[in-house]
Amino acid sequence: MLDEIPRGDLVTSVAQTVGRKLLEDVSTAVHRRVVGQDETVRGLLIALLTGGHVLLEGLPGLAKTLLVRSLAEALSTSFRRIQFTPDLLPGDIVGTPVYDQSTGTFRVHRGPIFANLVLADEVNRAPPKVQSALLEAMEEEQVTIDGTPHPLPHPFLVLATQNPIEQHGTYPLAEAQLDRFMMKLRIGYPTGDEEREILRRVALSSTEDVQRVIEPVASAEAIIEARRELELVLVEQRVQDYVVDLALATRDPKGVGLSELAEWLEFGISPRASIFLIRAARARAWLEGREFVLPDDVKAMALPVLRHRLRMTYEADVKGVTPDHVVERLLGTIRAP
Repeated sequence: MLDEIPRGDLVTSVAQTVGRKLLEDVSTAVHRRVVGQDETVRGLLIALLTGGHVLLEGLPGLAKTLLVRSLAEALSTSFRRIQFTPDLLPGDIVGTPVYDQSTGTFRVHRGPIFANLVLADEVNRAPPKVQSALLEAMEEEQVTIDGTPHPLPHPFLVLATQNPIEQHGTYPLAEAQLDRFMMKLRIGYPTGDEEREILRRVALSSTEDVQRVIEPVASAEAIIEARRELELVLVEQRVQDYVVDLALATRDPKGVGLSELAEWLEFGISPRASIFLIRAARARAWLEGREFVLPDDVKAMALPVLRHRLRMTYEADVKGVTPDHVVERLLGTIRAP
C-alpha cells in the first residue's frame, strides 16, 4: 500500500465539501425510485464528476432507461431521450437547417442532442451513419450543421443503452465509437430481497406512487463546481506508474509473463483509456471522502473503464474468454504500489 501522502495547507478536506454532499443527495434521490444497482449509480455519479460518457448494458426489463430518467429528474438540467431505430437519420439527432419563408433565410432547427443529459436508448439499433453523428458531440462537445459548428450545453453527458444478447436488427458499435465512452456499466439481475422490494414499490402500489416525481437536488452549476473540487485529489506518481503498467501489459502481455493473453488480445488499450482510468479513480476517491487516490481506486474502476476497449481474438471467443477475465488477470498479475 502507499505510504501516507503529505497534504499541504492549501488542500482542504474533501470529506465535507458541498459538492460531495450534493452528489450523495443525487444518489439518494435516484434510489427513491430505483432499487439496488448501487455500483451502477456510483458509476453514473463518477461520469457526472468527470464528464465521461457511459454505455449501459443489460437485459430488457432491468430498468436501464428508468435509471437514466431518475438521474435526469434529480438534476436541474435539460434532458432529452433519443430512441434509436433503423430509420433514424443523423439530422434527427443533431438538427437540420430549415428554410424560413417569412425571412427568406435558413435557420437551424436544433436536434435533441442539445441537452445537458442525453439518453441514447438502444444505441445499437441505428445504422453506423447515425451512430457516427454522436462522435463529434461526445469528443468535442459540439456538432456541425450545414458546415457551421454549434457548441453543446455544458455540462454535456451521453448515456447510451444496449441489449447484450439480441443481435437481430442491430448494428454493433465500432471500436472508434466505443472508445469515446469512458465506462461500460453492466446492469445485472436484482437479488431476491431487491426484487421483492421492486414488487412492493411497483406491482403492489398505485400508479401515482410509481410515477412520483423526483425533486431535483443539483444544478448544472453545482456539478461544474464539484468537478473543480476533483483538483484537490492527489494522484501520487506510483499510482500513475501503476496505470501505465496496466496499459503496457495489455499491449505486450508476454512482457509481464502472460503469454496466453497475447493469444486472446488483438490489441491493447490506448492512452485515452489510461486518462479515463486516472480520472475515474480520482472521482471514486473524491466520493469516498479522500484527498488522494489509492491503488484500490484504480482496481475498482479498471473493469468499467477497460472492458469495452479490449478487442478479443477468435480463439478467446471460442474458449469463452471475456474482456473481464483479461482485466481481472492483469489486476492479479501487475503488482500494485
